[in-house]
Amino acid sequence: MSRDEKLRLAAQSLGFDIEAEIRIGGHYLPVLRDGDWLFVSGQVPRIGEMVVATGAAGAEASIEQARRGAAISAVRCLALLRKELGTLEQLARIVRLTVFVRSADGFGQQSEVADAASDLLVAVLGEAGLHARTSVGVAQLPKGATVEIELQAKAA
Repeated sequence: MSRDEKLRLAAQSLGFDIEAEIRIGGHYLPVLRDGDWLFVSGQVPRIGEMVVATGAAGAEASIEQARRGAAISAVRCLALLRKELGTLEQLARIVRLTVFVRSADGFGQQSEVADAASDLLVAVLGEAGLHARTSVGVAQLPKGATVEIELQAKAA
C-alpha cells in the first residue's frame, strides 16, 4: 500500500479528509521548502473550521482527547507535505518533530500525547517516519487547542 493511501486511511479513521482545503490563518507559509528541506508550520487539530481538541490536557481535555489531537495535527502536517511534494513517495524522511501540549498544572504526560503523532508518522511512512522529537508543556496555544505540532522533513 502506498504512503498516500496509508495517509488517506489514517485520516479517515480520525474524521479528516486529506483532499479538503487545510485552513491556515495569517501571512505565513504552511510549508517552506528550501532545497530538499521542508519546514511545516505549527498545526493544531483543526478539521474544517473546528479545532477538535481544546483545553488543557489533564483538565478540560483527557489524555485520549489530547492524543487524538496530536494524531490529527500529524495528519495535517503529512497532508501539507503531500500537497507540496505531489505525493508522500517523494518524502525521504521526517527529521524532527516538536509537539506542544497545553497542559494543566501537574500534567506530565506530554511525551505520551506526542507518542500518538509519532506512531501515526511511522504507521504512514515506515522507517522514514522515525524522527528526533521534543514534547513541551505550555500554558496556551492558538484557538484554545490542546496540541500544536511543527516538523521538519527532507524530500527524496
